[in-house]
Amino acid sequence: MSAEALEVRTYRDLEELETLRANWTDLLEPYSLASTFCTPEWLISWWRSFGKDQELLVAGFFNQASQLVGLAPLSVTPVRVVPAVSLRLLRLMGDGSHDSDNLDLPVRPGFEDRFAESLLHFLKSQRTLWDFCELNTMPPRSPGANALRQLLEKEKWIVVQNDRPASAIALPATWEDYLQRLSAKERGKITYYGKRLEKKYQTRFYKCENEAQLSGCLETLFRLHQSRWQTAGQPGSFGSSARRQFYSDLGRVLLAQGLLEFWLVDVNGQPAAAQFGFRFRNTVAQLQEGYDRKYSTDSVGYVLRARVLQELISQGVRTYDFLGGADESKLRWGAEPAHYLDLRLARPFSAGAAYLRSQQYAAKSKSWLRRHLPERVWQFLHKTNVGIRGKGQNAGSAQNARTNNVP
Repeated sequence: MSAEALEVRTYRDLEELETLRANWTDLLEPYSLASTFCTPEWLISWWRSFGKDQELLVAGFFNQASQLVGLAPLSVTPVRVVPAVSLRLLRLMGDGSHDSDNLDLPVRPGFEDRFAESLLHFLKSQRTLWDFCELNTMPPRSPGANALRQLLEKEKWIVVQNDRPASAIALPATWEDYLQRLSAKERGKITYYGKRLEKKYQTRFYKCENEAQLSGCLETLFRLHQSRWQTAGQPGSFGSSARRQFYSDLGRVLLAQGLLEFWLVDVNGQPAAAQFGFRFRNTVAQLQEGYDRKYSTDSVGYVLRARVLQELISQGVRTYDFLGGADESKLRWGAEPAHYLDLRLARPFSAGAAYLRSQQYAAKSKSWLRRHLPERVWQFLHKTNVGIRGKGQNAGSAQNARTNNVP
């Protein structure tokens, strides 16, 4: 440990964590990688909806002047790794429901190494509470995460690093400049579909701007999203009462701060599409959306996105973040592919280390089988494969619950 080790304060419930809110917000001010996902507004709202059957283990790191210089917002969840064996998973607060991207270990500039040393000491001191750790969907340039990873490797811990696709649009200063970045085909579609929709129907594009609207707008989003995906034979994200409650709580908080970017379009007086996002500094993140399948041929969701992008550019927004995924439906809007960082770690010679090693072996075996087995055999094995399960949720790095392919 450094001679000037940081003081560690632990927070085990929301009441204790609320006392940290002002320091937490102050910590994020100079942090260039800060996003909505690492704010108390997001994480505390998330915990109220999804924290059941988990334990908070948040660590705040303070310098000698009692200034918060680093934060590890962690939680512990029991998970079943095989039918008869459960282990305790340590992960970032906000992970597990597949609603959160860009989670992080925020640290004040200049304190990265001391933060990593203190965090490692904290992880060792809490070793009876956890078996293995997953730090998922972090920014790849996260200074806290990278300092910790380097230190863990020196200490001979088991560290497994993976990338997860993401994408975002870097927005220019004007709508005309943005259009010039797109293909001629895409520019033509934006003009054609926009004019056709307004010619065929009476349309109203609007933003949810007050609490009196919020409940109705959310019900519209839930209904449109569920209808679309249930018709496609999938459960949809909003079959979960916890997720609906989370969006309601989060929406009220962000709306009160002027940070909610919740846009809708009505067609002939009826809601036809909705897109739920939020703003942080000069970035808007697109979280969830839905549209009425009756208007699929009118590309109503596509037209709504074009209108939203045009408005955001005029307001000086410089990044439109699609968050997880980098599929073609996002790249055609000018999004650049990127990735998040996932770290899995465990103490040497522990049950968690044995489990991570077995997972590495299984991944290598799966890769070999994928290359050598006939396609029909591979598809059968793939469909019957069972991952980590925990309290009714997939506790590993699973498919994101946001089943919203961009129109």
